[in-house]
Amino acid sequence: MIDTHAHLDGVEFNDDREAVMQRAREAGITKILVPAIDLTTSRQILTLCRQHQGFLYPMVGLHPEEVHNNWEEQLEAIKQLLPQVPLPSAGTSPSAGDDCPSSASPQQPAIIAIGEVGLDYYWSREFEREQLMAFEEQVKWSVESRLPLMIHCRKAQNEMVSLLKHYKDELPGGVFHCFTGNEHEAEELLQFPQFVLGIGGVLTFKKSHLPEVLPQVVPLDRIVLETDAPYMAPVPMRGKRNESAYVRHVLQRLAEAYGVSEDHLEQVTDQNVRRIFKI
Repeated sequence: MIDTHAHLDGVEFNDDREAVMQRAREAGITKILVPAIDLTTSRQILTLCRQHQGFLYPMVGLHPEEVHNNWEEQLEAIKQLLPQVPLPSAGTSPSAGDDCPSSASPQQPAIIAIGEVGLDYYWSREFEREQLMAFEEQVKWSVESRLPLMIHCRKAQNEMVSLLKHYKDELPGGVFHCFTGNEHEAEELLQFPQFVLGIGGVLTFKKSHLPEVLPQVVPLDRIVLETDAPYMAPVPMRGKRNESAYVRHVLQRLAEAYGVSEDHLEQVTDQNVRRIFKI
């Protein structure tokens, strides 16, 4: 299994990070993708992933809830961490099939995605303009660098979809992280053919409608597994600190919902990760 979203750099893991990774391995996790939320975490994640190359894979980016703090300066600095890819010539655009992955080195592991980025109007729209500007700038990075996006979206799907449509034919792909929507919202996101939905612990919650929604409208080749550790632990671990080993509970519930074996679902979702992130 591959956990496509775990904040392993968080202070919640400072006392037992190595043990958390060992439990993940013992649970069958072969890779963990680690998103950033700002400049500081982008740098921290690169250091952490350098220490665990082949198991941890880094993303860099500015989370929408972090735009209140020198967002333009942070974006400028984060962009310097990305592989330097020449801009397309005038009148041309990158092909969705062209991959320009960053190169790993002993000093810096290959950055596999831009994230966690997006829009979040759950608490307030105070920084709506800044969120939109920061998100669009990072979408442009994705188009230029051919790195996929790890997209966070709460209470802003209409705005997010509207923005992404301007780049639909150029985007290399990515993940709509933590999908919890209905059939219509799923279909709206699936119009972006290179993107998949990230499914995590919410799937296992008693009141979740995802076990009914997903099999109706979402093919298995459009799903990846995630935890969002340390947040949103799945049943039966709900209320505890989440960790990558618990993605097994998401896999089990998803296999049950689709009526397939856990082995089959593991194989398909792993293939989806390799297709999106080239790892």
